[in-house]
Amino acid sequence: MDLAMVATAVLVGLLAGWLAGFVIKDPGYGLVWNLLLGPAGSSAASAIFSVLGGGSPGTATLATAVVAFVGATLVIVALHKIWPAHA
Repeated sequence: MDLAMVATAVLVGLLAGWLAGFVIKDPGYGLVWNLLLGPAGSSAASAIFSVLGGGSPGTATLATAVVAFVGATLVIVALHKIWPAHA
């Protein structure tokens, strides 16, 4: 992963975390946790995608952005479903 792919993953993760606050109606952990988990999930998904041969090495592609968004969303939803804040 080059710097452009990392920057794309982090920005897409922040966007996914921010959007999760609107989509997930569960009181959950709040915006701060969503903004922390989004980039973590998107970076992990993008790294796995890159290792598996996805995306071109010199550019941040649309496919990388989609994978980053899906990764961020999965991490946020998993936290809300598996480990609820009100438990």
